[in-house]
Amino acid sequence: MLPVPYWRLSGYYFFYFAFVGVFSPYFGLYLQSLTFSAWEISILMTQMQMMRLVGPYFWSALVDRFDLRMAVIRVSGVATLLLFCTLFFVRSFEALLLCIGLFSFFWVAALPLVETATFDHLRNDPGRYSRIRLWGSVGFIVTVLGAGALLDRSSSGSQLWLCAACLAGLMGCGLSLPDSPQSHPHESHPSIGSIVRQPQVVALLAACVFMSAAHGALYVFYAIFLSEHGYSKSMVGALWTLGVLVEIGLFFYMGQIMRRFALRAILLASLGAAAIRFVMIGLAVDSVTLLALAQLLHGLTFAAFHSAAIASISRWFPGNTRARGQALYSSLSFGAGGAVGGLVSGWAWEIFGGKVAFASGSLFAVFGLLTLYRWGFDPPAQRSDVTVS
Repeated sequence: MLPVPYWRLSGYYFFYFAFVGVFSPYFGLYLQSLTFSAWEISILMTQMQMMRLVGPYFWSALVDRFDLRMAVIRVSGVATLLLFCTLFFVRSFEALLLCIGLFSFFWVAALPLVETATFDHLRNDPGRYSRIRLWGSVGFIVTVLGAGALLDRSSSGSQLWLCAACLAGLMGCGLSLPDSPQSHPHESHPSIGSIVRQPQVVALLAACVFMSAAHGALYVFYAIFLSEHGYSKSMVGALWTLGVLVEIGLFFYMGQIMRRFALRAILLASLGAAAIRFVMIGLAVDSVTLLALAQLLHGLTFAAFHSAAIASISRWFPGNTRARGQALYSSLSFGAGGAVGGLVSGWAWEIFGGKVAFASGSLFAVFGLLTLYRWGFDPPAQRSDVTVS
């Protein structure tokens, strides 16, 4: 049995989410400094989600057909860095739209493939997944705090250099990752179409779409919203960090939590927490105490929900359907859900203002909760190699 490349996998997650820690909270501020409107910012910031609609499934289908998993991970890392660097030279809306779209197409390629590679490496000890994944949260904290402090003292454009540094680290980790033999490559499994036609799978995927949509305003406008209400960039980073610290704690104990509670129960509790969280952010922005309490719910709305969702996907999509199942989850959840949430929040911000834009995210969470409650239930238990526990 080959040893698990724990630190190389952990390093990949670290740099991947370190980039997210700079780009997602603060890139909207950079776009605002270029005098774009809220609607234009929402369009530019949702390009990554738009690429997630088609990118992961395209790349996973390519991998399934030609067995190019590690090649795609490595090439996408190089291409993402090179294409991101074009942002140093463009300022117009049209040029930014093109450049962000191109680098995002390669950016979204790798993570679903790395997730499946991680599961293959951990097939005999799936409980270690959360402890590898938590390094992504550590990377996010390092950069969200560092970028916040930096932006209080320098121009918004300085974050471009931080993003490029994170992508360089990600490229290095991707080039060093070893492949792992894929589990049960010759087993016969149901077709993707027959799996996704099951009502309970539709309900799960719909709930994932609604949950990502609920986070739309958070990922596009949180820093802008707080800055307009007098909060410093360092305070924005501190509030993000508070949420991610809880996220790390939950990732660390998710194995125990999922042994004690049904996956459906975890997903429902997370959707309920999201419904409360975004109303609190929207209506209590002037209270740092209530904002902090809302950020504490991030552990449920992201860490618990994501862990339970990918565990459910891994069970519903067994064996050689798993890569496409994870890609479908990424495309629909972070792609369709994130794009809809980001664009709706931009529209709501333009017409009603930031408070309504955030509070409206709670409606998406309620829709997801009702959908999963009515039609969803736990997937059948399978062998340990397809269970994240």
